[in-house]
Amino acid sequence: TAHASQLQAREYALKILKEVYEAVMVDVMAVPVLTGRKTDSERFAGADASWTCEAMMGDGKALQMGTSHELGQNFARAFGTTYQSETGSQELVWQTSWGVSTRLIGALIMAHGDDCGLRLPPALAPIQVVVVVVRAEGGAGELAVKVADDLSRAGHRVHLDLNVATPFGRRAVDWELKGVPIRVEIGPRDAAGGSVTLVRRHSGEKSQVHLSQATKEVELALKSAHQSLFEEAFSRQKALTTEVSTISDARDAAMTGFARIPWKAVGAGGEAELAASGVTVRCLQAHDGELATDLEAEDLVAFIARAY
Repeated sequence: TAHASQLQAREYALKILKEVYEAVMVDVMAVPVLTGRKTDSERFAGADASWTCEAMMGDGKALQMGTSHELGQNFARAFGTTYQSETGSQELVWQTSWGVSTRLIGALIMAHGDDCGLRLPPALAPIQVVVVVVRAEGGAGELAVKVADDLSRAGHRVHLDLNVATPFGRRAVDWELKGVPIRVEIGPRDAAGGSVTLVRRHSGEKSQVHLSQATKEVELALKSAHQSLFEEAFSRQKALTTEVSTISDARDAAMTGFARIPWKAVGAGGEAELAASGVTVRCLQAHDGELATDLEAEDLVAFIARAY
């Protein structure tokens, strides 16, 4: 039936939102997101309903990471897109629309970057571990080659930096700027002591690791890097989200982060008032944080923020 087809289209749009979008953003990018429904004024033109993933960037602003739309039969009707049903009749198709873009690269930079450059989660980093030779003498170069080989065999994406003609400090800064999650530094003193220096980009922590434990410690550091980046971003989002009850307070809170307010306290009129101040309703959720499916529900809450 038409109603069943409509429900299937909605279920698919929500499946993309939660099982594709949110899963990639959280499990791969380490970026926490709010998932919710767009208001009528923010809905994609021609869609019956639009759902979104919204993330807080490092400066407290919101970025729409991706949207999934239930188009109904609107575009099918406009373009004459039909299919033959089981009974042989020609029926208009029910459609969804979704797909993220290069904005995710911007999100990665703005959500995790710091004053030293990029901080990449290991799952996305082109180079997960860089092995840097401080100075080549004293067996440091040979040891670096061995460590890099061991890490590669363990399944990591590894780069060996033997460019000792460039000062070590300059190279270390360059690798920090590029956001490589783990840096393994090896100099003559490390080689003499049978150890390496392990530097974690996400926290800046440095530690001496015995050569026999290097591969294991790098593995643990890569695992903790993702969780650390996610928890830092989630803590920021939580700290900069303010519960409010008036449009005025929502506008003030949105200057530094997100405002969470009952949707009935805003409504279409309040949304227009906020937009005049450069503040928008990013999404609507049920009071318990679940996805909003009915815009007429009494318990809806709105997240208000400035956006890119």
